[in-house]
Amino acid sequence: MFTGIVEELGEVTAVEKLDDAFCFRLRGPVVTEGAKHGDSIAVNGVCLTVVDLGENEFTADVMAETLDRSSLGALAPGSRVNLERPMALGGRLGGHLVQGHVDGTGHIVERKVSENWELVTVSLPAGLARYVVEKGSITVDGVSLTVVDAGPDFFTISLIPTTLALTTLGLKQPGDPVNLEVDVLAKYVERLLAHGGGPGAGEPVA
Repeated sequence: MFTGIVEELGEVTAVEKLDDAFCFRLRGPVVTEGAKHGDSIAVNGVCLTVVDLGENEFTADVMAETLDRSSLGALAPGSRVNLERPMALGGRLGGHLVQGHVDGTGHIVERKVSENWELVTVSLPAGLARYVVEKGSITVDGVSLTVVDAGPDFFTISLIPTTLALTTLGLKQPGDPVNLEVDVLAKYVERLLAHGGGPGAGEPVA
């Protein structure tokens, strides 16, 4: 489980294309400190498993399902990526509960620059629109953000200077893809309502 508070702006150093998967090598001195084989690290919001470790680097395999649902297939050597280690038990929840399971991708539509912040419009796949609400939480490329406005096929977010400087969202331009993860609580509520509210239609579970 992650919080959407990016720890480090890392870099892809190598990409190996396999038959139905990719193997990435990524540089991240902060997230690799104390890491070991089998640990999880979120890369642009996607939870990946550490396969191997080197000096300030780690490798991770990305299967076809992840490539289909995320923008990781567009990464190349030199691409910058948002990196975050899982939240430690008992740690502070600075953002919101983020699983690292990307629901789909959107694209940067527009950036409006102000003196101290930017308003960014992101396209929203039709199947995800029902989970996105004004002032709710959404994860964009692994960054926990508050929705400013939500439409049928878009949403807007406001980015402060720290987010612009320390994450990929300061680099993304109109047309660039971003990974989206909606608030998992909304999906659980929808599922419960679709099944009549759960066991016994609201009665206590034994």
